Amino acid sequence: MTSTLAVPESLHALRSKHLLSLQLQISAVQKVAAPDGGIVVGVVSGGHFEGPQLQGCVLPGGSDWQRVLPDGSLRLDCRIVLETTGGALIAMTYQGIRAGSPAVFERLAAGEVVDADEYYLRINPLFETHSPEYSWLNRVVAVGAGHRLPDGPIYKVFEVL
Repeated sequence: MTSTLAVPESLHALRSKHLLSLQLQISAVQKVAAPDGGIVVGVVSGGHFEGPQLQGCVLPGGSDWQRVLPDGSLRLDCRIVLETTGGALIAMTYQGIRAGSPAVFERLAAGEVVDADEYYLRINPLFETHSPEYSWLNRVVAVGAGHRLPDGPIYKVFEVL
């Protein structure tokens, strides 16, 4: 089938560049029963991030909400605050999906380190800051791929160009 949509060649594939790597520390997990399955809230107690243009720590107090879907996959909704080494504050929110087999989820729940290729963990972060130095982040769309470690997730985040 031939497309009649005149999409410019430059839009046939996404281009990206490394924005940052991020590791979150989850200090507690709260399980909330819900009519449609349940909600798991990971309490973010800290972490750190580093990238070509910014680095620093994740402030305590964030939360990683995970809605358990009927097929066992998780719909993520996370809100954290990043503090750069220079003291600038950046709000980072992301939604995402973690999906895999029930056996993989059981191993993750048991605290095992499971190879990242055995499941799907992808996020779409957005940023907000009042810092003039980092105001360019307010206009960035990003995507990330993650890996769940026993004490929290680690992500490689890319700016979509």
